[in-house]
Amino acid sequence: MVMKKIDSSNRTLVLIAALLMITAYFTPLWQISLWAPQYPEGLNMKIWIDRLSGDVDIINGVNHYIGMKHIGVEMFPEFTYLIYVFAFIIGFGVLAALIARRWAVYTFFSMISLLGVGVLVDMYLWGYDYGHNLDPTAAIKVPGMAYQPPLLGYKELLNFLAYSGPDTGGWIIAFSGILMLIVVSRCFLEDRKAKLQNPYMKVQ
Repeated sequence: MVMKKIDSSNRTLVLIAALLMITAYFTPLWQISLWAPQYPEGLNMKIWIDRLSGDVDIINGVNHYIGMKHIGVEMFPEFTYLIYVFAFIIGFGVLAALIARRWAVYTFFSMISLLGVGVLVDMYLWGYDYGHNLDPTAAIKVPGMAYQPPLLGYKELLNFLAYSGPDTGGWIIAFSGILMLIVVSRCFLEDRKAKLQNPYMKVQ
């Protein structure tokens, strides 16, 4: 088995990918926006790593009439541990860049990928619960109507147009994932080439 390190350019990309994720602590990760005739300028809620910001109170006031739950920090238990999850992934990414081993690079890429999938699944489950579990005593009831916000993109909900998608921090993390995809692809092609030259060699 050959313990082959990644080259300096790949190490740099891994380090950049890890350090870029630090922005998650200072920029919003997700956003949900609403537009309606009475709100032509739009209402916007931003989801950070540990808090909410934006027009949350106004959105709560509007959605109260159709029986939707009050949006608050307590609705997102993820806020209590996401800061540690990100810290661990960032730390491992820096370590992967320092030791420059393929297994560490692949593991770091897997962590970012699982984080992305986890966020999407979590947002879908939250949106489903928020849009379907309505107060039966609400002032406005539309039989058979659910108000689940879109996971990604736009969706019409009564007289509102809703949008959901990554915010600044989310796009930066996605870019980190793209950088890691480039590194992993390079490593895979290098390993494949080495294996073709020597079928009995294992690279780690």
